[in-house]
Amino acid sequence: MTTDQPVSPWNIANVVTVARIFLVPVFAVFVVLSGMEHTGWRVAACALFVFISATDFVDGWLARSRGLVTDFGKLADPIADKALIGTALVLLSYYGDLAWWVTVVILVRELGITVWRMTIARRVVVAADRGGKLKTVLQITAVSWMLFPWPAPFDLVGVWLMYAALILTVLTGMDYLWKAFKSRESEPNRAS
Repeated sequence: MTTDQPVSPWNIANVVTVARIFLVPVFAVFVVLSGMEHTGWRVAACALFVFISATDFVDGWLARSRGLVTDFGKLADPIADKALIGTALVLLSYYGDLAWWVTVVILVRELGITVWRMTIARRVVVAADRGGKLKTVLQITAVSWMLFPWPAPFDLVGVWLMYAALILTVLTGMDYLWKAFKSRESEPNRAS
């Protein structure tokens, strides 16, 4: 039996998403305590980063499997992702493990697309597509690798993963912009 009642934004999937946002400052403290030199704190920061990232899949699974998909969740989920990834990138750059230009390019794309999604949210909610999800997985993998205290030359794998993530981040950003352009272009035609 199905009902047409709207799903409350106060559901377990959204609670997990909000908890993820609140864990981001804890992750930042772990990285700062590590100074990207203290092995124990780096492992702790990496483990917490992986845990927070994994909750992204948990809240998505809960929302889809229990019919708890909400507009709030569609907007809050990517914001939680951006907060975690953005914090990690800024800290990696601050400690000299990642070039600042890489962080700036990724953050400009991420914030730009997020602002665009929020701007059009009153008309339509744009959920992440496969390319966006793959980009997020690659960013998480790259950051996780860079946070962990790998010995040389294994530490260089993280840099290459990050460059791959950078390329995919730019490409998916261009794809979102193209889709936005095409949707705006087709709006007058639908009205006539």
